[in-house]
Amino acid sequence: MKTSKTLTLLGSTGSIGTQTLDVVRRNRRSYEVFALAAGRNVERLAAQIIEFEPKLAVVATEENCARLSERLAALGHPRSQWPEVAWGSEGFIHCAVAPEADIVISAMVGISGLEATFAAAGQGKRVGLANKEVLVAGGELFMQAVARGGAELLPIDSEHNGAHQCLRAGKREQVSKLILTASGGPFRNTPREQLESVTPQQALNHPTWRMGDRITIDSATLMNKGFEVIEACWLFGLSPEEVEVVIHPQSTIHAFIEYRDGSVLAQISTADMRMPIQYALTYPDRLETPVPRLNWADARMWEFLPPDPGRFPLLKLAYQSQMAGGSAGCTLNAADEVAVGAFLQGRIGFLAISEIVDETLSRLPVRSPRTVGDVIEMDRESRAVALELVAARARGDAVTA
Repeated sequence: MKTSKTLTLLGSTGSIGTQTLDVVRRNRRSYEVFALAAGRNVERLAAQIIEFEPKLAVVATEENCARLSERLAALGHPRSQWPEVAWGSEGFIHCAVAPEADIVISAMVGISGLEATFAAAGQGKRVGLANKEVLVAGGELFMQAVARGGAELLPIDSEHNGAHQCLRAGKREQVSKLILTASGGPFRNTPREQLESVTPQQALNHPTWRMGDRITIDSATLMNKGFEVIEACWLFGLSPEEVEVVIHPQSTIHAFIEYRDGSVLAQISTADMRMPIQYALTYPDRLETPVPRLNWADARMWEFLPPDPGRFPLLKLAYQSQMAGGSAGCTLNAADEVAVGAFLQGRIGFLAISEIVDETLSRLPVRSPRTVGDVIEMDRESRAVALELVAARARGDAVTA
């Protein structure tokens, strides 16, 4: 009788992917890796293949397939132990729906993980969700796919994972509010007039977490928290009015649930993503984790502050996009990714990120996607508009909504 669970990992070479494999490494009797899917980091993927021996590996392009084979050969990995190798969207979908996979961890960055994650949900898999774009860009469609396929959805973002844990204490209809915490990023105390001169290096210096470049900038603008508000609405069936954001610089309390009787439950842990990852793998059970424990003997002070809407306008835009519904979330995400990329390249200033997003939203009508293909097309159109706005800003042209 099979006792271990098999795992497909979409985005194995990124931050969440490598930490997921660390959890697997410490629980080899409980989990085996069926498939590893990555983008272009074939060097790291090759090392993962040698260690975890998946049956299938997927990369972004056919060229990367050849590079992966060259890397495995250069490392002396016996060809008889090589996995099947696939590439592109068809490969990602194949590894997500394969009957051998019990659990699919969706940790690919950006819109590239949409189709495979939708497909996994449609096949009734347990989906550990760490890809924000799935719910931000296509939340309504994705939740329909989850319901239709009978999938089990476990959030991996620390805040939503914390909310999921708190919700085990009561029924959904007993909840009056979800409170998400935000570290506030590196500029929580910086006057708005000083933000115009912020450099990418300063914005990438997050005080709590070590993450990829885009999510780190999104944390500095609070856009990441805005995305989490949208995700929370879809995950837990909440309206935007039922989700509140507070600044909590210590990043120890990840979420609160307020019940209608006035009781407030909090999920508290050290800032280590391996805890929510393992929770998604083992739910409803809890196993030992390598996460450092809180030392309650230490003197502690936890702060909670309201976010400043003047300093963080993108948070308000996220609420507005969720209330608008339809394609607004898709446009919000696409425009932000374009604007953040332009900021990191030095083409626009820090404050222009929110201005580009706002202008893109104002230029595109809100539509209702019916398929994943519709979402991808709306994403493409939104990026095109945002790129035009960035180019105009870079030229110094006057841009009006």
